[in-house]
Amino acid sequence: MSAVTPLLHLDAVSHAYGAVPVLQALDVRVRAGEFVAIVGPSGCGKTTILNLCSGWLTPTVGTVRRAGRARTVFQHDGLFPWLTVGENVRLGLRHLPPTTERDERTIDWLALVGLEGFAQHYPHQLSGGMRQRAELARALAGETDLLLMDEPFSSLDYLTRLRLRSELARLLHEQPRTVVLVTHDIEEAAQLADRVLVLSDRPARVCDEVTIDVPRPREPTHAAVVQAVHRILTGLGLEQGTPGGAPVRAWPTPAESRSR
Repeated sequence: MSAVTPLLHLDAVSHAYGAVPVLQALDVRVRAGEFVAIVGPSGCGKTTILNLCSGWLTPTVGTVRRAGRARTVFQHDGLFPWLTVGENVRLGLRHLPPTTERDERTIDWLALVGLEGFAQHYPHQLSGGMRQRAELARALAGETDLLLMDEPFSSLDYLTRLRLRSELARLLHEQPRTVVLVTHDIEEAAQLADRVLVLSDRPARVCDEVTIDVPRPREPTHAAVVQAVHRILTGLGLEQGTPGGAPVRAWPTPAESRSR
């Protein structure tokens, strides 16, 4: 692959479900090693984009070109409940022969995500945050060129989301991957991504592209992250002073997070 060839390219992609148009003339390019986040109004087609990227959907118009293998991390963990945590992670290592190397790599990945000693536990015995850690270990353990993430932390409380963001940033620093993340969390997008694509209402198009020129990993309080959050919220009409209503907050208060 040449240096100018993207790992993933949505070329003039439009998509509709029956008579309902969802995406309109998207031209999205993702370079190898890049982290791209996608944000936008609820129901605008963000998950549809991931399904197109993975190959589960074929666009109504346009083409999707992807080099290499893709794996998806879902909003609710996709661990198999009848397998132990170790057995779930070993599924990501199927490219290795069933030898001691596979077992050793499983232990290494569990250690990387802070789950030492939990290899024999079943998913229902873990907290939500721990299950998502195991899901990340399984996804990153495989020989995957492209990691597609569909709001992987949205069902967790705010403090757990913060911890897992840092965990993901650290893992990607140690084990680089190309990532496309769909999220409703503007702060999460700005903290983790190299570029944030902001979508319009349906039929969605890219109405803004925000580049964060700060090396990863980075803190959520970094000035570049705060500036990116402000720009994205302003573009979505969610910054303070939006016409016709009270200010809208970017993220929930701790009390609201606990109630979810």
